[in-house]
Amino acid sequence: MPRSVNSVAKRARRKKVLKQAKGYFGRRKNVWTVAKNAVDKAMLYAYRDRKAKKRNFRSLWIMRINAAARQEGLSYSQFMGKIKTSEIGLNRKVLADLAMNHPEAFKAIVEKVK
Repeated sequence: MPRSVNSVAKRARRKKVLKQAKGYFGRRKNVWTVAKNAVDKAMLYAYRDRKAKKRNFRSLWIMRINAAARQEGLSYSQFMGKIKTSEIGLNRKVLADLAMNHPEAFKAIVEKVK
């Protein structure tokens, strides 16, 4: 019985990976074995960093809230504790945006929780 190979599917698989490797430097963009490894690594980084992005933004928001709260005479932890007890339903993302772009609104929130 003759050997059966599915060249169409194999070529499609390779074309897909090489298309994903478009823009890479050197052999990473056009040599199948090198491109496959580069794309696999890139996908791992992308998966990992989608999670890390959330952590990075949260830490940025905390830094901004802390800086703005300290200008009003409160530490970050004191401010967030008072926000929770006064039941103001603003999250860190909104508070950081107010602190950066609308300092008078942030100051009003601080005065309300003091």
